[in-house]
Amino acid sequence: MKAKKIVIGAVSAAMLSLSVCSIAPAFAAGETVQISVGKVSANAGEKFSVDVSLANVPAQGIQCCDFAIKYDSSLITIDSVEAGELANTDAAKDDPSSSLLSIFDSSIDNKKGLTSLIWSTSLDDTSYWMNGDGVFCTVNGTVTEGAKGVIPIEIVPASRTIFPGSDEQNDVISVGYFKNKDVIRYDVKATSGEVSVGGPSSGSDGKYMKGDANEDGEVSLADAVLIMQSISNPNEEKFKLSEQGTKNADTNGDGTVTVADALEIQMFMLELPSAFD
Repeated sequence: MKAKKIVIGAVSAAMLSLSVCSIAPAFAAGETVQISVGKVSANAGEKFSVDVSLANVPAQGIQCCDFAIKYDSSLITIDSVEAGELANTDAAKDDPSSSLLSIFDSSIDNKKGLTSLIWSTSLDDTSYWMNGDGVFCTVNGTVTEGAKGVIPIEIVPASRTIFPGSDEQNDVISVGYFKNKDVIRYDVKATSGEVSVGGPSSGSDGKYMKGDANEDGEVSLADAVLIMQSISNPNEEKFKLSEQGTKNADTNGDGTVTVADALEIQMFMLELPSAFD
């Protein structure tokens, strides 16, 4: 079971992952997971927080994922990373190997401008895997004094060799699961985010920011997820939109909040023509 764990960065001992496997991985046909970074604004010298979200997660779920975010460390630094709601499954308490190896882990290297992110469980029961769409993690950082402009935050493959002792570098973003002795990997669509220094990235006026349904100061897949949850669970208090959140959520300006508004946000994150253009 422990051979299915992935370890990188701070844990530093690579054992096995979707891209560190002696068996060539199979690809799940037609299954493409979206990984996106939100867009936020902050002034030079100030703190910021940005979500990394997953969407279009297949019904099978995700047992392992392994990727990194890349940024210009002369303009921003990453201070900490917190697991999001999607990553907080019961695997953290029920996986017997979690006492040795964290289910969710991150490794921050501000010298290289690279923060590695990983989630993995040795449990085969899919109820312990990441299921559904939502926030994978929240990245907290600081804008450098004197920084200006729009600072990209990219999704990239984790920086490491493909297996211990190898000279070959990893060049894939790994998301998938194990099936018997096979590794099944999903295709990945990665969408970069940004920190806009000195002003909002998507245009806001006071509290209003188109698409910012959860009012966290950014537009991300988390907003699309909240809109869908508010529609599906109208009586659940935790999913109810505030008055301002409702205004922000009405991305197409038709006076109502519907699935169409969530779709507009996803299209915006994928840089497709949307109501944000």
